Amino acid sequence: MKSTALAALAAAILLHAFQAQAAEPLTLRIADQKGNMRAQLEAADALKDLPYVIQWSEFPAAAPLAEALNAGAVDAGIIGDAPLLFSLAAGAQVKAIAVNKSNPYGTALLVPRDSPLQTAADLKGRRIATGRGSIGHFVALKALEKAGLAERDVEFRFLGPVDAKIALANGSVDAWATWEPYTALAESSGQGRVLVDGRGLWAGNSYLAATDQALADPARREALQDYLQRLNGAQHWAYAHLDDYARTLARIIGFPEDAARLSFARRELRWQAVDAATVAQQQETADFYQAHALLPQRLDVAPTFDHGFRIGPPAQAASLAPQPATKEYP
Repeated sequence: MKSTALAALAAAILLHAFQAQAAEPLTLRIADQKGNMRAQLEAADALKDLPYVIQWSEFPAAAPLAEALNAGAVDAGIIGDAPLLFSLAAGAQVKAIAVNKSNPYGTALLVPRDSPLQTAADLKGRRIATGRGSIGHFVALKALEKAGLAERDVEFRFLGPVDAKIALANGSVDAWATWEPYTALAESSGQGRVLVDGRGLWAGNSYLAATDQALADPARREALQDYLQRLNGAQHWAYAHLDDYARTLARIIGFPEDAARLSFARRELRWQAVDAATVAQQQETADFYQAHALLPQRLDVAPTFDHGFRIGPPAQAASLAPQPATKEYP
């Protein structure tokens, strides 16, 4: 009798532990760059009543974020088209599940305000700082090509954003190929000006990418779908409340409010489901990198997209102002 009672007690304890574990909400591990997604969600109050827990990881650039995805340290993250290619070429088990389209102006080549350089052609023989394989690197190569220059005509120095900013300020490099919000910060602070902007040089695509392991888990996949929908709604809200959003963004990324506002406003972001045009643009980027020997062989990008995610209208779409129409920047 005593052994039976002990066995029953042990079974009850195990059942209770299992039920407690089952009741714990799923944790979604999200990698962000400079507060990009988190700032929108917090400002729009879009994180209420989450059926899961978000564990945030903040990265200064796409390269370390891609490494975290590759290592399975996070479930999903926002990443530019070029860094995603390098991650996939390295064998990362990752897929893009949605695309964030943008005005590519702010992905640009910066020079000091008093620099004598006026056009991309003036970069011949100059030193350019950027992240190897970054979207800044891509735009720099495209700008050189458009100006009739080859990669060998310049000296690339591959640095992270913080070191590149310092190198430009102290004259160690002549130009810095970077992206928002660093471009807006340089301009608004008077520390730099745009020599060449990204319009006509790249598609302006960033992706929400998730690991194959996360996508294979039905519960995690459902959470990612919910997260994507909240993110889309928050982005609409942010454009309808630019001043409120800029304050939140500035606090999270540690940038002045005017720089945060400028960087977001002119990107004119819009989430959409992956379509054939987006896949074709990604293939063009991959082929360009392969032609420049940055990818060892041709990469077929089609299998690296998951077309199973949808983006519906924001829940409060009727009360939101329309996103800004594309406009010209100087």
